[in-house]
Amino acid sequence: MYDFIIVGGGIVGLSVGMALYERFEDAKVLLIEKEPQLALHQTGHNSGVIHSGIYYKPGSYKARFAREGSQSMTAFCKKHNIEHDICGKVIVATKKEELEQLNHLYKRSIDNQLITRLIDQEELKEIEPHVKGLAAIQVPAAGIVNYRQVSEKFAEIIQIHGGEIKLGTKVERVTESNDEVVVETDQGTFKTRLMINCAGLHSDRVARASGYQTDMKIVPFRGEYYKLKPEKRHLVKNLIYPVPNPNFPFLGVHFTRMIGGEVDAGPNAVLSFKREGYRKTDFSLKDFAEVMGYSGFWKLASQYMKEGIDEMARSISKARFVASLQELIPEIQESDLVPAPAGVRAQALKADGKLVDDFHIIMGKQTIHVCNAPSPAATASIEIGKEVVSRIPEQSYLSKAII
Repeated sequence: MYDFIIVGGGIVGLSVGMALYERFEDAKVLLIEKEPQLALHQTGHNSGVIHSGIYYKPGSYKARFAREGSQSMTAFCKKHNIEHDICGKVIVATKKEELEQLNHLYKRSIDNQLITRLIDQEELKEIEPHVKGLAAIQVPAAGIVNYRQVSEKFAEIIQIHGGEIKLGTKVERVTESNDEVVVETDQGTFKTRLMINCAGLHSDRVARASGYQTDMKIVPFRGEYYKLKPEKRHLVKNLIYPVPNPNFPFLGVHFTRMIGGEVDAGPNAVLSFKREGYRKTDFSLKDFAEVMGYSGFWKLASQYMKEGIDEMARSISKARFVASLQELIPEIQESDLVPAPAGVRAQALKADGKLVDDFHIIMGKQTIHVCNAPSPAATASIEIGKEVVSRIPEQSYLSKAII
């Protein structure tokens, strides 16, 4: 019998494991991951940005956990000698009609207790000489890191405390009773006092397997990237973002300097026909049918029809993709870019067609389900882990059993 079983070996599940040992140092913890290695999906396919929290609604988990998480993530990297760089970023208005939204975003940064600056064309050129913009917000707290390296350190800390990690182990069924949870997998059956679901792209399915009918469904959106050829990396100093389109729930294509010196350009945001569909040709009949049969998707699609068509055009046409990048850096040419690995965002969508715009945690009887943790979850992972563990009642049978 385990005290805790964590389902999902991405950065959030690993952070939960680390946080469990901070509170329950003698706990018996098992982390289950269906893949042959940790951090293979959202964690291993993101842009590696340490986000500041500027975009998110003041008071939301995303705003608070990104702000606090950027600090705790930086401190963790310093403590464990993980390469990172708090290089800052600029959010650039390239058109007059974007200036109002830029000012709105600047006010939001103040509401979110961030240190930012509104800068003019001249200051922007000093920071990013190749960017064309009318004005920008400078965000000094943003940075870059390799989240797989962070995840490996989280896993090491769990194992140092005696926690077990089982790879290649897929959850098939969960049975919850008043005093235990039985987790059936393709590698055997395990029992625990409390199960924590951090299954990312499959978090809604694990919740359903546990007997919980959530009011949302995970819809996968693929983000496709290009990389700048080495001889063109000088065009990007650090992180360059556009002013986000207020009529579209994604950030738009941008430039990201990575740890190691590579520069990513992207992503777009297109529906993936498979929950782990990193290539355009990836297809799962089950995943596709689930989305097509979901009323929430069609309500979302009708709301963002124009923007969705634009995103698909960027997916099909490299020229269209490049044209979007040229709004920020006019010097960019098609020949400067080579295809890069894509990522898939696990976005929760409600039946009314509204995207779940904050981290979402569902409390079961003997289970906890993290059912929406897309970006900036990697930045916020340490804070999400603390929040999940803080929800375990102090005077519960569980605390008594361990303490």
